[in-house]
Amino acid sequence: MSNRWVAVLSGGLSHEREVSLRSGRRLSAALRSVGLVVEEWDADGNLLTRLKEHRPDAVVVALHGGEGENGSVQTILELMDVPFVGTDSQACRRAWDKPTAKAELARAGLATPEWAVLPHATFRELGAQPVLDAMVDRLGLPLMLKPDQGGSALGAHVVRDAAELPAAMVGCLAYGNTVLAERFVEGVEVAVAVVDGPDGPHALPPVEIVPENGVYDYTARYTAGLTDFHAPARLDEKAAQAVGELAVSAHRLLGLRDVSRTDAIVAPDGTVNFLEVNVSPGLTETSLLPMAVEAAGESLGNIYANLIERAVNR
Repeated sequence: MSNRWVAVLSGGLSHEREVSLRSGRRLSAALRSVGLVVEEWDADGNLLTRLKEHRPDAVVVALHGGEGENGSVQTILELMDVPFVGTDSQACRRAWDKPTAKAELARAGLATPEWAVLPHATFRELGAQPVLDAMVDRLGLPLMLKPDQGGSALGAHVVRDAAELPAAMVGCLAYGNTVLAERFVEGVEVAVAVVDGPDGPHALPPVEIVPENGVYDYTARYTAGLTDFHAPARLDEKAAQAVGELAVSAHRLLGLRDVSRTDAIVAPDGTVNFLEVNVSPGLTETSLLPMAVEAAGESLGNIYANLIERAVNR
């Protein structure tokens, strides 16, 4: 394994570029600490030339948002037959589109908050206020609004008063052309990382998320001190088992590979509600996967080194 040299892809051109660069730096340091030779590559116009002229043993995709999670970069790696750590392109596309992922898991019997998907054109053509009124009549308040694609809670808003809806919609549509509106579920917010191993996917300890302002938005995610984390989460044994089973089920049902992170809410009645899944979990100093790895008594470098071996041997 120490002879492997790996390219860590980070950066890119999405709204999450800076977060991705931080993830890439931390992952690269972790891999070097276990003896791998690592180069950090930006996912830019030079990528294909680099892959042709300086082919690595494997690539680790540490891109967030856009081409890094919607299957585009994965398709390029598949076309060039370059081994990579992460979900294949087709499954990336399923997971990237939040309504598609929710619908697939709901069909399989997993709980997820009731939702509606509304393109920007619908508001323009049918009138914004009647559409908003219908949304509230059906889903009630509070509501969670977020772009149907994307990550890091960019454009996400919790709406508790109908008067807040128009501004929240504008903020949401700044990051995409379609809004996913969900019935907001109060409860314990958790993130559960899943890692593939010799015996199949297994869940790491869940991480409980307690944002200072009550909403785990972009600022709360990436500003140290604005969110309290508990790893493992302060759940009873039954709930902890349930969130782990949900995350593994999501990983399997969506066809994910190597590593994923499922976000969920444990309602007061114990119901575990699937929110969304991430095929390229963040690895920054405030990210959740490294916390779960530490809670499991493992190291980030060893986990990814093992995933690299799996990728090379596929």
